[in-house]
Amino acid sequence: MKHPIACLGLAVIAAIAPSGLALGQTAPEKFVVSGKAAERIQDFTTINLATAEQITQVCEDAVTARNDGGAHTIMILDNDGNEVYSDRMDGQGYQNVVTAEFKARTALLGRAPSKTFMNRVQRDANQELSTYQLGFYPVAGGLPIVVNKQMIGVIGVGGYGPNPPIWSDEICARTALLKVIGPGIPPLLEDIREPRNPRTVPVPRFAAATPPKTTLPAEYVVGGKGAANVFDANQISLASAKKIARVCRDWATAKGSAMSAYILDNAGELVHMERMDGLDGNEIREALLKAQTALRRRQPTSIDAAQLANNPAGISRSSVFWHYYAVSGGLPIVVDGQMIGALGISGVEGGQDENCAVEGLKAAFGAHVTLPVYPAAGTP
Repeated sequence: MKHPIACLGLAVIAAIAPSGLALGQTAPEKFVVSGKAAERIQDFTTINLATAEQITQVCEDAVTARNDGGAHTIMILDNDGNEVYSDRMDGQGYQNVVTAEFKARTALLGRAPSKTFMNRVQRDANQELSTYQLGFYPVAGGLPIVVNKQMIGVIGVGGYGPNPPIWSDEICARTALLKVIGPGIPPLLEDIREPRNPRTVPVPRFAAATPPKTTLPAEYVVGGKGAANVFDANQISLASAKKIARVCRDWATAKGSAMSAYILDNAGELVHMERMDGLDGNEIREALLKAQTALRRRQPTSIDAAQLANNPAGISRSSVFWHYYAVSGGLPIVVDGQMIGALGISGVEGGQDENCAVEGLKAAFGAHVTLPVYPAAGTP
């Protein structure tokens, strides 16, 4: 016997389905993951690596062209909140990195610019607590990435002292979206100024009289004003990090595979990450865990992986309590004997994550880099 309510429900669905399909919008293929990669993740509406990379580069080029010493951290997420592409320009610190992510996740959660929630708090301070409790970071700089009425991801930009309408994190994000996505990007919301308390407490200045020094080639590490900002001249530069990832990406592509990469500085902060099309959240998370483990252990994660295979009893305990991830693909980045960061690669088929990482490191640093040495076949 058919249930009348169920039949009615089916009839309603059948009646509205055509109009629903007619209203549906499809993002142009050039902006989203497509083909076999999209089939693998069962999603044809998520921003692809090429678009995310282009948006990020336009934002970086725009602030560099200003020549005012400013910099940005840029993070692009897909609709599931997975990282797709991220850069931290030289001289950015911890707060710049995490605020870019907070802004991106606020735009994702609210499906609106993060300034929406900033302005809400500016208009009514009583809204601030509930805004935080709901998980929003009410600071401008996060924007949805929308194409043909379809949200394909979000961007969060941090690190630049706000100076609208001249320049800001949010202006950089929108400038990049206009150039890459094209007309149709909505105008920015109005800037509601926060009332300022009069300055009655002197603010101390903290700057080193002597800039930090390094013995490494200048192209490998953060230098100049960037190094002075973070009091460290031995952090891997963004240019070097991107070269590692680009070579590894090309190597994986030549193998008919894909990869996710995370590159951290020597303090464990993000410098660069990217996820090739068709990889899922686990492969992104794995790359980060490998980089973090290589940084803490100051050795390749393949060593822990081998030790786990040889003696499962001890490594499992240390992995859980010390947060080591004993899977091959993580390498410390040691150049001329100095550790300047760490690299994690995941997703390359055939267990070749570490091989991919090695290719990237060799291309970026040549004979300067320390690489794992493997025993001869049959040697324990």
